[in-house]
Amino acid sequence: MLETSARLLRLLSLLQTRADWTGAELAERLQVSPRTIRYDIGKLRGLGYPVHAVPGAAGGYRLGAGAALPPLLLDDEEAVAVAVSLRTAAGGTVAGIEETCVRALAKLEQVLPSRLRRRVSALHGYTTPLTPGGPTVAAGTLAAIAAACRDHRRLRFGYRRHDGTETVREVEPYRLVHTGRRWYLVGWDVSRDGWRTFRVDRLTPRTPEGPRFTPRDDPPADLVPRGVDAALARHRARVTVHAPAGEIAERVPASVLVEPVDEGTCVVHAGGDTPYRLALNLLMLDAGFEVDGPPELLDALDVIAGQAASGVSSRRA
Repeated sequence: MLETSARLLRLLSLLQTRADWTGAELAERLQVSPRTIRYDIGKLRGLGYPVHAVPGAAGGYRLGAGAALPPLLLDDEEAVAVAVSLRTAAGGTVAGIEETCVRALAKLEQVLPSRLRRRVSALHGYTTPLTPGGPTVAAGTLAAIAAACRDHRRLRFGYRRHDGTETVREVEPYRLVHTGRRWYLVGWDVSRDGWRTFRVDRLTPRTPEGPRFTPRDDPPADLVPRGVDAALARHRARVTVHAPAGEIAERVPASVLVEPVDEGTCVVHAGGDTPYRLALNLLMLDAGFEVDGPPELLDALDVIAGQAASGVSSRRA
């Protein structure tokens, strides 16, 4: 049997791993009697941990939220993960939390054992993050959206489209998606009766909260990457590529839809922020292709072809 102090730490660790425990489950895990569990729960409460009890046959214990944050128990891998995440968040795309992340990281590293501190330092010292290229979003906006996803409440928000026009949308929120550059909300658009993807930096949540909704079946597996790809690309084209679909799929991001036509041909639904970026994306497929629009893409391909020919002619001259 564990000593009292070690048993309390083990009990606290168990309560942090999932929402609800019965007294019998805790007693079995710790190899003590239910009476000892009740005694230990009282000790945790005395230390400031808000452990709630639910009476009855189906009742049990739950670690709740208190007025102050009590100490957390983290194993080695969890501690390293939190430290690395804080370092990343300090220079990330969420506005207003940089200083807070640095303060939290300083507190964590102060109590890390030396073996873990060396691991965190190695990860930080030999990792070079790319400077985020996307816009930042407010932490409060992310928190509000995440809460709506968790509580299954409809979300009303103002939304700014690519062309700058403003609309009001009502959505059953499903997930927040972070691509490394931008944040996106995936949800069921009530007025359009379908799944949609929205850039979070373009939306402004409105109050009050909407009504609760019954969660729908999960969206198609390819909805999120395809929706994010569509949101990223203002200019799109359907391109016939003279190469097997499997080969082309290995050369493009997972968000790009590649449809096989036959053994040696496929159709690529390509996109880009500008016509020139779209044209370059097609050239980087390293395969012959055919495309009949849009006109701005054809113009961009003509310009690039002319520049390439000019460069080759000047070298040969």
